[in-house]
Amino acid sequence: MKRAFGWLFCAVLLTVAAGHLAFAQTTAPDPLAVADSYVNAPHPWQWWFPVAGSPMQAQIDWLMKYVLWIMAGVVGFVGLLMAYVIVKFNHKANKVPSHLTHNTLIEVIWLVVPTLLLAVIIGPSLSLIWYEGDDSNPYMTVTVTGHQWYWEYNYQSVPGLDYTSYMVPDNELQPGQIRRLSVDHPLVLPVGKKIKFDITSSDVLHGFYLPSLGVQKYAIPGSIQNSWTLITKPGTYYGECNQICGLNHDAMPIEIKAVPMAEYLAWIKVAQQNYVENSLAPNLISSPPPVGQFAELAK
Repeated sequence: MKRAFGWLFCAVLLTVAAGHLAFAQTTAPDPLAVADSYVNAPHPWQWWFPVAGSPMQAQIDWLMKYVLWIMAGVVGFVGLLMAYVIVKFNHKANKVPSHLTHNTLIEVIWLVVPTLLLAVIIGPSLSLIWYEGDDSNPYMTVTVTGHQWYWEYNYQSVPGLDYTSYMVPDNELQPGQIRRLSVDHPLVLPVGKKIKFDITSSDVLHGFYLPSLGVQKYAIPGSIQNSWTLITKPGTYYGECNQICGLNHDAMPIEIKAVPMAEYLAWIKVAQQNYVENSLAPNLISSPPPVGQFAELAK
């Protein structure tokens, strides 16, 4: 009996400690962020979501913490209640067992309290679902197509701008690139604008997953799934295919370069000259100048 109480007490402490660590993770500064080039990428010993790069992810992060603390309270209360029952009503303390089998007040409480807890959770959850589904009035739409094993991006508002994005092999990494995350042609998007994604696949099931931007949609052959984001800060953001899509499933990272509008418009001009419609001929692409030089080109 004492051993069971000890294990229960340890479980409650670990649950509360996990909640504190999760909150600490979200407030810690991003070690990959520097003064002139913000990079939102995974880092060692990361326990929580990446730093939110969009309003949607900020809401997801808030809801996760909100529910986590409710769960921690429920687990803590149930643990203390079980400990009280174990100590107060064990065989040594009660030589003559009680024959009470029903208590109307207790039964009402354990029906009403969980119902109220579900009510305070379902409200913000439904609000977030509604917010995530509102992809109306975007500034631009990008068609994202998953292939085995690379991504294809088609800018619907820019005629002819359709290019593929392959992971940089480990033996070709350049300084500043991240192993298994950097790509040869990143997706370039403007900051502060609503971007809609039409997501599909040409072969098998893929996953278009951008954890720091609150985007998670399946890429399904013969179907178009919609999502959207609004990036609040210039920098580099990473994602991955999170569906097991075959042998090189781990070779489908997503790299996004979020730039100010002036640089984005300058990049469009350069990209139209250097990229070609290449869904069948990805090797025909020639790389544009690095992000950061576009503003100079626009002058």
